[in-house]
Amino acid sequence: MIKSISLQKKIVYVMKLRVSEICTEKGITQKELARKIGMSEVGLSKAIYGNTTLNTLVKIAEALEVPITDLFTAKEPISGIIIINGVTHRIESFNQLEKLCASLKES
Repeated sequence: MIKSISLQKKIVYVMKLRVSEICTEKGITQKELARKIGMSEVGLSKAIYGNTTLNTLVKIAEALEVPITDLFTAKEPISGIIIINGVTHRIESFNQLEKLCASLKES
């Protein structure tokens, strides 16, 4: 029987993934992030793996220039550019894709 993953473990997993993704998007390493917030790499790693405080989370979010909620929100598995009749549309969510499709149906 497969055990379910606790909510706390899911939150930690999403946060680890998001901090890594956001660092990649911003073009910085976790080592640089640690330096920006005045922590050691080990301290940042511990914070990302769930041993953290609200103050540390705020520092991480501010250093990455994102809302703190972005650290816990899984990124949508869709991102791209669609060019229709020479018009470029950037799609970053299923909702945006649905809206684009709806507007095309109306045209």
